[in-house]
Amino acid sequence: MTSAPRDMMQWISTFLEAQAAELDAARNTRLAYGRDLKDFTEWLAHRGGHFATAGRDEVEAYLVSCDANGLSKATRARRLSSIRQLFRFAHDEGWRDDNPAIRIKGPGAVQRLPKTLSHDDVGRLLSAVRDLGRGEDERLRNTALMEVLYATGMRVTELVTLPVSAVRGDPRMILVRGKGGKERMVPLSGPARQAVLAWLAVRDGAEAKARAKGLPASKFLFPSSGADGHLTRQQFHHLLKTLAVAAGVSPASVTPHALRHAFATHLLAGGADLRVIQTLLGHADVATTEIYTHVLDDHLKELVLTHHPLAKGRADRKT
Repeated sequence: MTSAPRDMMQWISTFLEAQAAELDAARNTRLAYGRDLKDFTEWLAHRGGHFATAGRDEVEAYLVSCDANGLSKATRARRLSSIRQLFRFAHDEGWRDDNPAIRIKGPGAVQRLPKTLSHDDVGRLLSAVRDLGRGEDERLRNTALMEVLYATGMRVTELVTLPVSAVRGDPRMILVRGKGGKERMVPLSGPARQAVLAWLAVRDGAEAKARAKGLPASKFLFPSSGADGHLTRQQFHHLLKTLAVAAGVSPASVTPHALRHAFATHLLAGGADLRVIQTLLGHADVATTEIYTHVLDDHLKELVLTHHPLAKGRADRKT
């Protein structure tokens, strides 16, 4: 055990380092923890408080202030979770004798049905992406990105950080490293494999030229000259919005998560087993996957109400 740091930001940095080292928490998860805890730090400091002495009353008062500032239930629940994790770590390290947040009941997150895209929407996106780019190389890269995303249902971070070694040899299944370092196998469709092979030829050619200039080789399937060494989430998000406009699909509805949801709902509509979809998406709990059944139920209700002859007749009689 070590003595507790005096500075609250040092509490946070030590906690985040432990998350990375011991739990292999994803970078985005650590960033979210950091943002939430920094806000709590500023709130406490403004009132002369500190992590070492804050009690349940302070944590509850902070959550009330978050509510008063218009933060959603989901955001408040996440912030409480971050605070609990920090105090749990502090207790384990011997910095505190208790966890003042452990018995606080969260606001409860409102279950929202995930936004998804129709088969027609996805078809238009996959068609339009073949012409999207400043040159042939960029068009091939963009096509590979979209085909792989829809074929696998990967999270956007998993997609942009995918190592090139994962697709060597034209595999029908690829290994994906997901949240918490957990690995899973996902299948590549025929169109996705063709798109990857076409992009690999271009990518490897560019890499050979770079090595000839003494530059290091990239380990990523979608390399970039930026600090991360790969295409960023922000760059891909911008690409999707541009693609949506080109495809005639509402840009507001086209996000990486919407395509992941489309992958799941389209599989479920086609008769895939829920447990299979859980495995492909990398969900730890099947309850997370079950939300897609609600999306499908709503879609089926809409089909019945708009296409069933008796339903249509009743609707006509009401008007």
